Amino acid sequence: MNIQLPISDSVISQLKSGQRVYLNGTILTARDAAHERLYNMIIEGKPLPIEIKDQIIYYMGPCPARPGQVIGSAGPTTSGRMDYYTPLLLELGLKGMIGKGMRNQKVIDSIVLNSAIYFAAVGGAGALIAAKIKSCEVVAFADLGTEAIHKLEVENFPVIVAIDSKGNDIYKTGREKFYRPCIIAY
Repeated sequence: MNIQLPISDSVISQLKSGQRVYLNGTILTARDAAHERLYNMIIEGKPLPIEIKDQIIYYMGPCPARPGQVIGSAGPTTSGRMDYYTPLLLELGLKGMIGKGMRNQKVIDSIVLNSAIYFAAVGGAGALIAAKIKSCEVVAFADLGTEAIHKLEVENFPVIVAIDSKGNDIYKTGREKFYRPCIIAY
């Protein structure tokens, strides 16, 4: 399924955990340091340098681009490191996140409460993912280097719905469906 960004609530409500989709449009990047800075600015009542409402944030810090390329390797980072900051961003209208790995229950509850979505990108495929990024621009916190917030224009950016707006979590259902304990007989 192809999704044009910004993503609408009606599209979010149709997406199911485990579904493969392709994103097209604008996404933002932010990692640990940028999340902490955004969070502190919100708590202190300061204006944010970016619009959070209706955005998708990709947990990624790009590698430097080689000559002639838009961006270097652009694989996802572990999402759990952003869990502390995520519920507040979702309350402010963030519609989705892209990363890898499980989220804590507070984040899942906030995804459901705020009709949001969590997508998984394939870790270890950063060079392949980079081919789907058509432009990259630093839009906030340039002093953070690769952890600055970037605006990416993506085309057919491949992701999997990891946690849908109803709280269905592929990291839990996948284990229930496929995990078989190994019994070793001595």
